[in-house]
Amino acid sequence: MTFDQIAALVVLVAVVGALIHGKARADIVALTGAAVLLLLGVVRPVEVQGAFASPAIIALAGLFVIAYAIELSGLLGLLIRQATRLASRIGARGIWIVIGLCGAVGGFLNNTPVVVLAAPVIRDVAKSLKLSPKRFLMPLSHVTVLGGLLTLIGTSTNLLVNDMARNAGQPVFSLFEITPVGLVIAAVGGLWLYFVGARQLGRTVARDEAEAARLEAEALERARAERRRRLPFNLPRLGESRNQSDGSGDAHLGDVELYGAADRPFQLRPALTALAVFVVVIAAAALGWVPIAAAAFAGAVALILMRTITPEEAYAGLRPEILLLIAGMVVVGTAIEVTGLAAAGAARLIDVIRPLGPLGALIVLYGVTLFATELLSNATVAVLITPIAVALAESLGVDPRPFLVAVMMSASAAFATPFGYQTNVLVYNMAGYSYMDFVKVGLPLNLITWATGMAAIPIFFPF
Repeated sequence: MTFDQIAALVVLVAVVGALIHGKARADIVALTGAAVLLLLGVVRPVEVQGAFASPAIIALAGLFVIAYAIELSGLLGLLIRQATRLASRIGARGIWIVIGLCGAVGGFLNNTPVVVLAAPVIRDVAKSLKLSPKRFLMPLSHVTVLGGLLTLIGTSTNLLVNDMARNAGQPVFSLFEITPVGLVIAAVGGLWLYFVGARQLGRTVARDEAEAARLEAEALERARAERRRRLPFNLPRLGESRNQSDGSGDAHLGDVELYGAADRPFQLRPALTALAVFVVVIAAAALGWVPIAAAAFAGAVALILMRTITPEEAYAGLRPEILLLIAGMVVVGTAIEVTGLAAAGAARLIDVIRPLGPLGALIVLYGVTLFATELLSNATVAVLITPIAVALAESLGVDPRPFLVAVMMSASAAFATPFGYQTNVLVYNMAGYSYMDFVKVGLPLNLITWATGMAAIPIFFPF
């Protein structure tokens, strides 16, 4: 091994170890790793500059501001309230319609404010119908996560994988290119939750309330402790609100009091303006008029110029700790690629899975990514796995695109713990779930979406 390879490997191991240890902020860990690589000459200043000015960073910054403007306008809360009024009239199926709508919204906006607003009203509607809220709150969280698989901007992981692939010389994905695969996975996962998963959670309302009262203090304390250890390193989805992501300043995520505070009064003009700008940005990117980064950046600036959102609010919505985390991890990923570590890792992996062929390699890659996402943040996993996915495909002589889609899907769809996503923590406390409730529902959901992805990806993205 060369000096650069050894240095890159040591920094990689140190960064991953620090993230698993969970005592330092994820963005600081990533930036420290990037600084060490730069000082040692493993990466050049131009490569670091490219990471901080990458299209993924620009696109995320713009989308964060646009989504925050939609949230501040009260439009999201209004839509959810109207949907739940319908649910209260038509019963349990109406609740599932609301959950499905929340999943669809999750394809474009961050799932945390969606769940924050929808969870309490779904809980109350379920109780009014004498149904267990446990049957609906965990599926609400999981379905909104599945919704993030529908578009390139549904989760920041997708944009990050896209950017890493571009750096490796691969053509970029269009906005809806992954939609067919994401739609199949989301549909199968949602149907399993409806017919099987939710039925494992439903009990009587009285028993649920008694359990929730008994477990509330214990669950809340455990959630806070686990969040301090793990959650700061989970990459939030687009439009993350300022009080719901930062591990350093938000130790109370999961408190029941937060649920009502996130709902804002509806303001017609700001809502219509923010929605119109969002639609124009999506249309411009989908039709190929301009790149998503340019469209999102222009949309964010337009909202400020039209005074729909103030500069201070725009800065608050930027989520700099998330952008810096991504940029730092991109530098680490660049070092893995330029030093040849990705190619070497792929070569060793190929020696093991070559007899399985491209499909076998795809299955193994999806499983490795899925398992890693349960332990690490999706940003870290995307940065580590994407270069290996490209090198693996090229070594097998096949198109890297199905492997990149597999990384997007598996790095976002991990459901087996209550702390894998912030929305899981929210419903975990509200409904008084146990840890094993998530394992019981989430582990089969992981396996089902894995199998579905393996069937769908080769169809829409042939080798």
